[in-house]
Amino acid sequence: MDENAGGRHDAQDAQLFRDLHDAVLTDLERFVRRRVAPSAAEDVVADVLLVVWRRLADLPADRDARRAWVFGIARNTLLTARRGERRREALAVRVGTERGGQESVVDDPEVLARRLDLVRAWPRLSAEDQEVLALTYWEDLTSAHAAAVLGVTPVALRLRLTRARRRLRRHLDPTVPGPSPSPSALAEGRTP
Repeated sequence: MDENAGGRHDAQDAQLFRDLHDAVLTDLERFVRRRVAPSAAEDVVADVLLVVWRRLADLPADRDARRAWVFGIARNTLLTARRGERRREALAVRVGTERGGQESVVDDPEVLARRLDLVRAWPRLSAEDQEVLALTYWEDLTSAHAAAVLGVTPVALRLRLTRARRRLRRHLDPTVPGPSPSPSALAEGRTP
């Protein structure tokens, strides 16, 4: 195994990375900005540079090949980000579909309005809430199986699910009251 595997780098590696960074950053930023929204470009560039740092041992010796290598990493990072974005969009759309995976045409304006509310509320949930709801409802996993996916106990999963449902209800209907603070939380000045 390479001595730099696992993120252990020495001063020489750090200098090599700085030199590579200085040589490709402008081109890398331009490459990424042409492919993603300006608001996402900085994050993608940071992700690319993190992969470059982790894979520094794989850096080609030829300077021109280095630039192409970094662009290859950028392309893969962009593809991964797009796949994740498509999954999130598909899941947000599926929030409004009926359970059981059956796509249907909605003629009822009330049902359509509820679906649109769900689509709007979904991104406001935390990633953890989205994950527990998705595993339970769209993947149709039992508490035990969803808990195994998340690496928690079934009891912890059910607690997370209850909280995620409550937060989703609050996003859907702001008049739904939040949880009441416990007496100890009130005494300490904390709120849920």
